[in-house]
Amino acid sequence: MQQQPSPLTPADFSGLWIPLVTPFRGGAVDHAALGALTRRLAATAIAGFVVCGSTGEAAALDEEEQLAVLDTVIEAAPDLSCVMGVSGYHLGKMLAWVDRLFSRPLAGLLVPPPSYIRPSQSGLIQWFEAIAQASEAPVVVYDIPYRTGATLTLDTLLALAAHPNIRAIKDCGGDARKTQALIADGRLQVLAGEDAQIFATVAQGGAGAIAASAHLETERFVRLIEDIRQGKLAQARGHWQALLPLIDLLFAEPNPGPLKAALAHEGWIADELRLPMTPAGAGLRVQLEQALRRR
Repeated sequence: MQQQPSPLTPADFSGLWIPLVTPFRGGAVDHAALGALTRRLAATAIAGFVVCGSTGEAAALDEEEQLAVLDTVIEAAPDLSCVMGVSGYHLGKMLAWVDRLFSRPLAGLLVPPPSYIRPSQSGLIQWFEAIAQASEAPVVVYDIPYRTGATLTLDTLLALAAHPNIRAIKDCGGDARKTQALIADGRLQVLAGEDAQIFATVAQGGAGAIAASAHLETERFVRLIEDIRQGKLAQARGHWQALLPLIDLLFAEPNPGPLKAALAHEGWIADELRLPMTPAGAGLRVQLEQALRRR
């Protein structure tokens, strides 16, 4: 078992993290497919996995299913770090769930604002601080207002950066000024959360990315980030230009529908999602198959 990090010990979230899909077959989690996919991705130079994030359809999994998914990933890739996605809007239940999760070895928690409620900035600060205080591993703030309905202002994020157990941000906020200011501040590791923003974020000094697209062309995504960080911009631009058409297709419809279609075409999982998520449309599947054949 991995050593659990101290709550006050900064973790390194740099590099490429893959937010795993959750394969289904016949309505149930397909643990065999999840284990095989995890082992394949773990053989690359990624930093680790995010389990039960939005790409993993966590909202469609009950707690026992989420724990079973986490266990499968840990068993399949015991030497790689796992960050667990947690979300909700009842603080007491969230804290109890966080406590239960740390019966497993985790490198961190990925935590969005509570959905639907739209609290004040003061309420958001207190929410994240309460979870960070309860967590046995560092918290990665998930700034994604188009999913949660809550906008984290720059001042709020800078206030959260002062907490010793809040160490990074998955940046889906869509505000370039805020991204630049957080990178300049330097206390939070800024991870691109929108795949189309990886190049810009890392080139400005961001720490890396949490990228669903990197289930495919994983090594090229790894090289992209490393080349940017090493200043090899010509090589990085070549990787980026090759990856952009795939990224565009994978997000042409709601994630993870297109991604699951692509992985199913490659033979890794079944093309199955849980409602209200639906599979990619027939036309997009054809485009994805053509793009995968051209690789």
